[in-house]
Amino acid sequence: MKVNPVLMQVFKNRFVAIAEEMGVTLNRTAFSPNIKERRDFSCAIFDRKGDMIAQAAHIPVHLGSMPLSVKAAIESCPMAEGDMVMLNNPFDGGTHLPDITLVVPVYTGGDEPDFYVANRAHHADVGGMTAGSMPLSTSIFQEGIIISPLKIVEKGEIDRKLMGFLLTNVRTPVEREGDFAAQIMANLTGVARTGELVDKYSLETVNLYAASLNDYSEKVTRAAISAIPDGSYEFEDFMDGDGVASERIRIAVRLEVEGDEALLHFAGCDPQVSGSVNAVYAITLSAVLYVFRSLIREEIPTNAGCLRPLKVVTHKGTIVDANFPAAVAGGNVETSQRIVDVVLGALAQALPEAVPAAGQGTMNNTTIGGIDERDGRPFAYYETLAGGVGAGAGNHGESAVHSHMTNTLNTPIEALEYSYPFQVTEYSIRKGSGGRGRFNGGDGLVREIRLLSDAEVTVLSERRELPPYGLFGGGPGGVGRNLVIREGKERTMPGKFSERLNKGDVVRIETPGGGGYGEG
Repeated sequence: MKVNPVLMQVFKNRFVAIAEEMGVTLNRTAFSPNIKERRDFSCAIFDRKGDMIAQAAHIPVHLGSMPLSVKAAIESCPMAEGDMVMLNNPFDGGTHLPDITLVVPVYTGGDEPDFYVANRAHHADVGGMTAGSMPLSTSIFQEGIIISPLKIVEKGEIDRKLMGFLLTNVRTPVEREGDFAAQIMANLTGVARTGELVDKYSLETVNLYAASLNDYSEKVTRAAISAIPDGSYEFEDFMDGDGVASERIRIAVRLEVEGDEALLHFAGCDPQVSGSVNAVYAITLSAVLYVFRSLIREEIPTNAGCLRPLKVVTHKGTIVDANFPAAVAGGNVETSQRIVDVVLGALAQALPEAVPAAGQGTMNNTTIGGIDERDGRPFAYYETLAGGVGAGAGNHGESAVHSHMTNTLNTPIEALEYSYPFQVTEYSIRKGSGGRGRFNGGDGLVREIRLLSDAEVTVLSERRELPPYGLFGGGPGGVGRNLVIREGKERTMPGKFSERLNKGDVVRIETPGGGGYGEG
């Protein structure tokens, strides 16, 4: 069958629309502010082998890791029609434990699945040693309940015993059950829409255009790599520490470009550490894919074809490819950002006009949990906070937005104060925190919260010691600051801390600015 270019465009939009509608369903039916307000989730559609056909424009850190989770589910837990598999194990293609993936097969008349649809959502608590499940841990066993692929839905019925077991191991079971139900409904939406697509065009036609779109994305990605001058480019950067020890952690890459292919060798990265900033391979793959996808100006679907010209080499047991049972809660959110920084730093040597200075380089993860004095119920709040974007050739960096591996929204003050025992006492742009240059980096923000109940507070953040780099003479962005204020007295906290605080205490997070570009 010959590919029709008009139908190719139609199918590109239809596949993405399926993933987008799944996201709308998940967003509108979820219980937690983290999913309803911040949209901390991703949805995608896959072929029968588990290769991604299209992902909605949701969370970049899920780009390369979602397919690994889907393939792990297919291989270890075969699914009949009406089944749905759940998993969050980072060593099975996941990222960190709060990100729970649900996978469902799409049958269109045969004895085997013809497609799969899946979504991944960040749950505000999945157990573990601290509320919010983003602790300063030294083992994955301290971070929450580990779910290797298992059927949460079988023949259309939720496994109530298994669901009960999961809900018994979290601090906020009502909210978790609501979010699980939303994920299930999002997948059912994807199954229905994919089936409608096959009914309209035939399975053969849908498969043809799914494969053709992967080939098209590969072709465009290869063209983007061909525009990079052949050569070897190296860059390194450091993380402030792991929250357990104070030693800085080196992340380095050697980028080798030859023709229309690129090899990224993460040689020289430090060994995995005791603290929770270790990244699994899926995260490193996602970061690389995000960077190269960002080089492409054409509107192509993000799918398996984008990865074909890329080879990512890591070494087991390092900070970018940790071994079980390493602590990994912060690898997904913090180390992923630094991996992006080093890949962009290498690319800047080859494409100085196309690559920006470093953004804030952190997600400023803030978790607060305890018992709400208003109703006596447990609560668990999680949020990542925006910051400055790095400036580029011809443009200043944006201020107070999420960048790179996160694509979430903020939690509005009204929603925050309604859902949690908090009073937001300041929420503002952190003026002057962006790096100076011919083009200035974006400014960070300030989020200040007064606790209205005793609570346990955990913060995982970076760029508190080492600033985001500027490029070509541009100045670095300002480092961030974490403070606890009690009875008017400020106490500066480290980048990673966990502490019991009292009603009336104030947590203040000042996020980093982006680096500047060019001499001012």
